[in-house]
Amino acid sequence: MKKSHEPLEDFPKEQVRSSIRAGITQAQEQMNTSRFGRNNGKRKIIYALCSVAAVFAILVGSSNYSPVLASSLSQIPIIGSIFGNSDIIGLQQAQKSGLTNEIGETQTVNGITVTLNEILYDQNNITIGLFIESEKELGEFYFGAGMDFTINGDFPDVASGSYGEDILSDTTLTAIQEINVNEDMPEQFELGLTLYGENGETWNFSTPVQKITDINKIPVNHSQSVDGVDLTVKELSVSQTGVSISYESSEEEMDFNLSRGGNIEFLIMDQDGNEITGHSGGVTGERIKDKIVFRSNKHFDPIDGSVTELTITPHLVIPTGGGGVEIDENGEEKEIEYKGDSIQPVEFDSFKVEIPQ
Repeated sequence: MKKSHEPLEDFPKEQVRSSIRAGITQAQEQMNTSRFGRNNGKRKIIYALCSVAAVFAILVGSSNYSPVLASSLSQIPIIGSIFGNSDIIGLQQAQKSGLTNEIGETQTVNGITVTLNEILYDQNNITIGLFIESEKELGEFYFGAGMDFTINGDFPDVASGSYGEDILSDTTLTAIQEINVNEDMPEQFELGLTLYGENGETWNFSTPVQKITDINKIPVNHSQSVDGVDLTVKELSVSQTGVSISYESSEEEMDFNLSRGGNIEFLIMDQDGNEITGHSGGVTGERIKDKIVFRSNKHFDPIDGSVTELTITPHLVIPTGGGGVEIDENGEEKEIEYKGDSIQPVEFDSFKVEIPQ
């Protein structure tokens, strides 16, 4: 594992990247004029919601769920950092400040080379950057919903996240996977990763990761109940890489398709009326007695030292389409039809959080 604290001062990184991008752009234009060309800017995002008692996995066809993650993959990181070339400010700052774990490990299986580029571990979120090259064309959703993972060899009890790809050509793509673990996490651990291919291939990685320091956790403990939905915002975390809101919601509803707690997002404004850009975040849902309980950490861009107060407005975002699979404690799967049109709206109240200076 290599830390990026000491970049080579004299290496002309930007000039090299510029030249390579220019060459790739020219090659892509030539590909697009041939009958074999396809849209190289195509991106896909897959979201998963998981829990121990019941797993609710959704393939969401809505831009309401973290469109920023999709746009973050628009740059071409041929040399250097996938995070540094993303459009997510927190990932850019993390790479620039030397907070990422640079891995660079490469494995080739069945003509497909997967490079584990870098990892960021902040708050309870793990973000992973991949670079993938293939000798043959890769089809749609070749790698499914991204990687399985373990912490010190064990699967976490509750985890969620998202996986997004940027297809650079028929045989080359980059990917960013975000993992949200809603339980107490060690400061450092061995992260195991397994990526599965459509034809049964597996790529296995294992690397130590360490949480960034200087995370300011601000207790909030704000609760409200609206139309049968109980919402509690437990805390707000602030670091160089962004702002995170930890919340829990519950509702007396036994049908995951009709429950609303998993669709809660937040609008954040500072004291001057500036919006803090959000990046969504995975949600876990679990049936507990006669309720469905959701937990999540929602992520936002970093804030600077001039921010003294945040106004937070919870709101409901209902995806326009989707579906899912529910897995019970016996491992039995059940297809779930999406019923978004039947979900009733909820109007939450805003509240304020002071940021210590």
